[in-house]
Amino acid sequence: MSAYDYDLFVIGGGSGGVRAARVSAALGKKVGIAEEYRFGGTCVIRGCVPKKLFVYASQFPEHFEDAAGYGWSVPQASFDWQTLIANKDREITRLEGLYAKGVQGAGGETFQTRATLVDRHTIRLEAENRTVTADQILIATGGRPAAHPALPGYEHCITSNEAFHLERLPKAIAIEGGGYIAVEFANIFHGLGVETTLIYRGTEILSRFDMDLRRALHETMEKKGIRILCRTISEEVKRRPDGRLDVKVTGGDVLVVDQMMLAIGRQPNTEKLGLEAAGVELSPIGAVMVDQYSRTNVENIWAVGDVTNRVQLTPVAIHEAMCFIETAFKNNPTSPDHDTIATAVFSQPEIGTVGLSEDDASKRFEELEIYRASFRPMRHTLAGRDEKMLMKLVVDAASRKVLGAHILGPDAGEMAQLLGIPIKAGLTKDDFDRTMAVHPTAAEELVTMYKPTYRVKNGDRLD
Repeated sequence: MSAYDYDLFVIGGGSGGVRAARVSAALGKKVGIAEEYRFGGTCVIRGCVPKKLFVYASQFPEHFEDAAGYGWSVPQASFDWQTLIANKDREITRLEGLYAKGVQGAGGETFQTRATLVDRHTIRLEAENRTVTADQILIATGGRPAAHPALPGYEHCITSNEAFHLERLPKAIAIEGGGYIAVEFANIFHGLGVETTLIYRGTEILSRFDMDLRRALHETMEKKGIRILCRTISEEVKRRPDGRLDVKVTGGDVLVVDQMMLAIGRQPNTEKLGLEAAGVELSPIGAVMVDQYSRTNVENIWAVGDVTNRVQLTPVAIHEAMCFIETAFKNNPTSPDHDTIATAVFSQPEIGTVGLSEDDASKRFEELEIYRASFRPMRHTLAGRDEKMLMKLVVDAASRKVLGAHILGPDAGEMAQLLGIPIKAGLTKDDFDRTMAVHPTAAEELVTMYKPTYRVKNGDRLD
């Protein structure tokens, strides 16, 4: 008979926490999981999933325009924001139910309550005003959009959380930030007919991506009508008598908008969880500190996902959860592999990328071969859309290993997922060259770029 109520108790019902709870329960462990808001976490409830639905919605105006070149006569279209919100909410509710049922079906117990630590083995279920004990505890409380209290008038601003629940579609919006959340929402709102301005303090949007893609996307977004202000910050937000907002930016310009959205990063959800009482060490920004196996400094307490501030991506949290199970319950210590992670930015056009950018690779390898192709994809030809696609391979000249692949254009995210396999496997450019093309596709460029566009040696470009 166990000395504890549970073999494992999970705090946080997002992708990582639910996966850990469900699989552990299926192994025969007695598992409890508590979620204070809605099961599914950021990704399902107010992140990846609703965002992708909004992306789909925002793409239709261009689809309608392009249809004419293919012989279709499309009547004047109209958009209803409330219909999109209602349909999105219905789908999110369906998915939320599946997450909770998955744990319950495997034999785990779910609790709709905030849970806090009393000590290293005791958890308080706040809504039930009682405590339970657990042998192992997993912290998977995720993160939230960072606030900006230093900005005068920040209380008038929204974040991505509120963007999914606006009562009405704004006529004009300003978005501060240059990461993937800011860029994606700028494209979403613009596609839905909103006058959109992106404000970013850096020199170019999407700082962690390959520079060629960053510049090309910036140029394409501006051609579509999105205003991008780099090297700029918002200095003050004021509510006008008519209910709109005046956003003062660097240089004294004032933007008149209906909504001001802050997308300036995310921070871990660790406040008032009782982590200090349990002796769990936190980083200066409040992230749970873990070792290579996701274990905290307290032997029986673990953490996965965004709350650790390692790699803030849903598939990473799920992977970390599976590694935790191997380590904690299968006597097979397994550390999460955070190297060469494929990812996408669902902008318009979208970005798909895996591996090292040219700049990062040039700092680690003496000589690179860069293969680069820019062309108008076939789908745009009859439509008359003058929008280029960009594909780029970064190759180590010495070993011929493909270090990175970067795509801007239709279905780039889908391609990045598949490219993640050969690049993770360490295949070479010769392996790519031996691969037969699928014609006619845009992706065939990835296996038909036989000659380097240029080389990079010791950080310097050689044409």
